[in-house]
Amino acid sequence: MIPLSSTLEARQQAFTDSRDWLEQHQFSLGGNWDYINGSFDRALDNENKVWLRLPFQVTNGSVVDVTADTNAIITLGTPYVLRHEYQEGNDPEASARVVGALFDQFQAPSNPDAHIDPRWIDKAKQVLAEVEKLFPQ
Repeated sequence: MIPLSSTLEARQQAFTDSRDWLEQHQFSLGGNWDYINGSFDRALDNENKVWLRLPFQVTNGSVVDVTADTNAIITLGTPYVLRHEYQEGNDPEASARVVGALFDQFQAPSNPDAHIDPRWIDKAKQVLAEVEKLFPQ
């Protein structure tokens, strides 16, 4: 994980406005969100292993349904770049449960904090600069 300096850090916005605007710029709500925090993520590579992440904390209200309008206000945190390494092939830890297969089909990263090539850091800085310049006031 490589933190990036940003003018977005500590900015407060309506969750719904931030979500809608960032989705238009290839970000998606990270799968790790809950009622009080989460992140907006954008893949930087075609394999979806290198990501620019914009974390946030809910400072007023709560995010219950990410697809609905909400009155929640979020504060953006320090953006960062991260890279996940995945084991190629079948996951030896996977169980053969039929019902579980519906839920456990994706393996966890074998190294969630893998080395990040400088070119990805540069790309993340470029994307972040574009977002900072265009982000609604």
